[in-house]
Amino acid sequence: MAAWAERLAGVRGVLLDISGVLYDCDAGGGSAIAGSVEAVARLKQSHLKMRFCTNDSQKSRGELVGLLQQLGFDISEDEVTSPAPATCRILKERGLRPHLLIHERVRSEFDEIDTSNPNCVVIADAAESFSYQNMNKAFQVLMELENPVLISLGKGRYYKETSGLVLDVGAYMKALEYACGIKAEVVGKPSPEFFQAALQAIGVEAHQAVMIGDDIVGDVGGAQRCGMRGLLVRTGKFRPTDEHHPEVKPDGYVDNLAEAVALLLQHANK
Repeated sequence: MAAWAERLAGVRGVLLDISGVLYDCDAGGGSAIAGSVEAVARLKQSHLKMRFCTNDSQKSRGELVGLLQQLGFDISEDEVTSPAPATCRILKERGLRPHLLIHERVRSEFDEIDTSNPNCVVIADAAESFSYQNMNKAFQVLMELENPVLISLGKGRYYKETSGLVLDVGAYMKALEYACGIKAEVVGKPSPEFFQAALQAIGVEAHQAVMIGDDIVGDVGGAQRCGMRGLLVRTGKFRPTDEHHPEVKPDGYVDNLAEAVALLLQHANK
């Protein structure tokens, strides 16, 4: 008990990953992870500030929130930090016109973006749209640019659906980096700017916050590099080998979100 009290002391804000922490997705939508609906409700009734942080780039923010509401979660769009809106802000600020290699369901997020005569490539979790033809087109656009810009909505290696593990955008991002000899700009976890935007939204400093996720590198490692604490749940994409990761050592392991919330409400802000 003393160890948890020390690890969670002074926490005022909680960032929650969505996929693999709140629910497991599948082709039909998904299913809530046991205890997670109640855990979110307990957090909302507590003194802690909360923000949902996702790298999901297969769905628009509205679609994702709608799905979670159907599963029983108390959540609204303005409580979610996601990479597509952040990417649109970057594109507008820098006058970038993207070639989009993204999932059809997230295309509406880019409706106000000029995509004529592209001067960059934006890549997201395009799933079945990651065909050779589409990857090669993105490669060709980048190779034709004097100063190629590749923006990736996250760099996850894989995530978990109810049917099993599936490749994430990071694998395809790395392919384009290698082929073009460039470095992608990542919008989303583990980008420090992404975490900082989420913290700013709830008015909490990094040392007062904890990130709860199922990705030891993107969630926990990224949060810790920003000065936050990170808890790893043994749900979603978690694998037993994560507990022996050579570089990232979480501030704690929990079986699920419900256990994490119970510990937070017992020990945080003391």
